[in-house]
Order: sequence, then C-alpha cells, then structure tokens
Amino acid sequence: MEGKPVRESVSEYCELALPTDANGLGNVLGGKVMHLVDLAAAMAGMRHARRPIVTASVDSFHFLHPVHIGDLVLLHSSVNRVFRTSMEVGVKVMTENLMTGLLVHTCSAYLTFVALDSEGKATPVPPVIPETEDEIRRFREAGERREYRLAMRNRLRR
Repeated sequence: MEGKPVRESVSEYCELALPTDANGLGNVLGGKVMHLVDLAAAMAGMRHARRPIVTASVDSFHFLHPVHIGDLVLLHSSVNRVFRTSMEVGVKVMTENLMTGLLVHTCSAYLTFVALDSEGKATPVPPVIPETEDEIRRFREAGERREYRLAMRNRLRR
C-alpha cells in the first residue's frame, strides 16, 4: 500500500462560539470543544484513509485557556502516524478574539481512529509519510504514545 504525505491529511475547521454553547460561567462548554476536536480529527483521518473511520480513543484534554462567547474557535488537524488499521490524529485548538485579533492556544489532543471496510470491520490504512522536522517528531512521539495507550488498555482489561 502506497504511503501518503502528512500534508494531504491537513484539515482546518472554524466555528464561532455562540451563547448556546455557554456554561454557567459564560465560557464555551468543554464538551462542545471536545466535540469540535473529534470532528476536526475525523476530517483529517478521513482525508488520509479515504474511507469511514471511528474514534477509538482520545488522549487527555488539558484546557490551557477558556473559550469565550464571541471567540472564533480554530482547529488544525493532521495524521501523525498510521499503525496498520488505526491512526493517530493530532488537533491543535486556537481561539481568536475577533475584535482584537488576539490568538490563544486553548488545548491540544491526540485521537486514535480505526478505518472500516464496507462490512464495518477494521481495514488497513495507507502509511503516512512525514516530511518536515515537526512531522517527523510527531511521528516518533505518536509511537511512544501508542505504547502507553496499549499498556493502559491492557490494564483496563484485567
């Protein structure tokens, strides 16, 4: 199976934070941001696999900054590494204050997706080819994260 460069999976998604997304403090609900992260990651994963994919896991979320109502939420995603039928997708979330132009890093996450065939069974995904220093670093780190995820999954099965 021929590999594809990371750049072919790169996806961007934007959404305006509206009052219907707010928690009691007037900031966007964390679950709403998590939903947007899953969507952005799925777009990159499907661009790479060119087939249906399902979310298998999400690494920890650490919110560094709240998303305020009226902010533009910007999500940037790409495939970091492929592991036969699964792939790790990284997502970086930024917020932009549309009045001042201030950009703030809100959170980042790594999600694992599994590609499905026409019968809903896991199917191989083309390898990803990292080209830049940053992509090579993310590729290497994805392997380390996978080892940790598999160890945690084995612990949970006991």
